[in-house]
Amino acid sequence: MASIFSKIIAGELPCYKIAETENYLAFLDVFPLTEGHVLVIPKKETDNIFDIEEEEFAGLHLFSKIVAAAVKQAVPCRKVGVAVIGLEVPHAHIHLVPINEVGDINFAKPKLKPTAEELQAVAERIRSFLK
Repeated sequence: MASIFSKIIAGELPCYKIAETENYLAFLDVFPLTEGHVLVIPKKETDNIFDIEEEEFAGLHLFSKIVAAAVKQAVPCRKVGVAVIGLEVPHAHIHLVPINEVGDINFAKPKLKPTAEELQAVAERIRSFLK
């Protein structure tokens, strides 16, 4: 069964796209931990990130690095935290979360509920810093 991320890749569901290549997609988490929380996924559906072929795994991380640099410039934060949880959607993905303290990347805390306008604005801001 296709995951929600596969439906986003196929254009069946909308997203606030940050960046895309032939093999990877980055988009905003619509229930973020912090403003600018981005999900980075391989387009090939694989449940466990460690089951991804080596070249694709490396490419996913290099793509994430590019996106994280733009997030860091667009969203005031000390660092962009990285997390791979893998329980919420059966499609490998990396969370890029702007953080100022370790508690900012606590997935047990309540999520933000930004408006569509707020999500669009932060997506545009992040995209403006992509090289």
